[in-house]
Amino acid sequence: MLKVERYIAWRYLFSKKGHNAINIVSGISAAAVAMVTAAMICVLSVMNGFGKLVEQMFSEFDPVLLVVPAEGQTLRTDTFPIHSLYAREDIHAISRQLEQTALVRYKDHQMPARLLGVDSLFRETAHIDSIITDGYFSVWDGAFERAVPGRGLAAQIGINAHFTGALHLYAPRRTERVNMLRPDKSLVHEHAFIAGTFAVNQIDYDDQLMLVSLPLAQRLFEYDEHTATALRIQPKEGVKTASLKAALRQSLGEGYRVLDRYEQQQDFFRILRIEKLLTVILLVFILLIASFNIIGSLSMLIIDKREDSRILSHLGADEQTIKRTFLIEGWLISSLGALSGLVAGVLLCLGQEHFGWLKLGTGSEYVISAYPVQVQAGDVLLVAVIVLALGFAAAWGTVRKMRIEN
Repeated sequence: MLKVERYIAWRYLFSKKGHNAINIVSGISAAAVAMVTAAMICVLSVMNGFGKLVEQMFSEFDPVLLVVPAEGQTLRTDTFPIHSLYAREDIHAISRQLEQTALVRYKDHQMPARLLGVDSLFRETAHIDSIITDGYFSVWDGAFERAVPGRGLAAQIGINAHFTGALHLYAPRRTERVNMLRPDKSLVHEHAFIAGTFAVNQIDYDDQLMLVSLPLAQRLFEYDEHTATALRIQPKEGVKTASLKAALRQSLGEGYRVLDRYEQQQDFFRILRIEKLLTVILLVFILLIASFNIIGSLSMLIIDKREDSRILSHLGADEQTIKRTFLIEGWLISSLGALSGLVAGVLLCLGQEHFGWLKLGTGSEYVISAYPVQVQAGDVLLVAVIVLALGFAAAWGTVRKMRIEN
């Protein structure tokens, strides 16, 4: 019997109605659903594109895996189980880092900054050379300590890679009480010469971070050579990050945390997910408004086909059969709009990805020239389910109160 209902609903969808207004309203209903569906695909794809872009920026600096202590700020690199990592065959490089806050001064300019002390293997765990914007990367040239600040931090201090003066670095003594008579004696003082600047295009990095050598950071913050705040892990080529992460967590135990790139930037990606969720909710409300067109067109069709309903009733069709016919009709209108919108949205996104129709700008302040997009199958499936579910709900709400006149 369901085949008959689908056949009648399909004929109603494309056949000429008793009143031309019904055809127009049905077309408007399908077009409204298609436009909102395409908009949902485009908006979600653009958000995916920006998320992927920022992820790539972070990946230029952040390691594949980062080992940090579960409690406290520092870890020992000469004790088990940390020392056992150096014998693993699935790890390409392990770089130690020590990060603390210090005061940076150049002549009359001074400001607090996050000093990141790195060792000679830092280059193996970060694509640092690709994000150098001025000068070159070096934290020790064999004779002098070097520093590589973020581009924003360098601008605030008033320096660039071509300055020959020394940067003065200060940190409070960790092992002594403050001398109130001579507060300057309570500070550890080091100096370094600027080698270059880098830019990740993220404020937390570019405006606050400065790279120095690990020995300099250890002296400045009064730690020994076996102390670090984290270990940067670079897997060997072909090793899956997830499997290595699980293995490291098991071998290191509960005293350490192993963070992938998403967990290292957990706050950022959480905000991105929340923004995406709020965007979906907003677009669903817009789709809900568009669904009222389906209710209107289906109601008009029910009135227009009252005589057909009587004929079907006399031929033996019960009330539920006739209701299912109009329910399928309303769902077909929604499905037609959903299919058109999905195709249009995906084609628009693919066109933007390949041709860059919508531009962000041409100035140097933009990282990219066109809006980034990334179509994800999960988003397409989610939008399809939402649109079809709302279309079915709108049709069901219309036909459930329908009465068949004999």
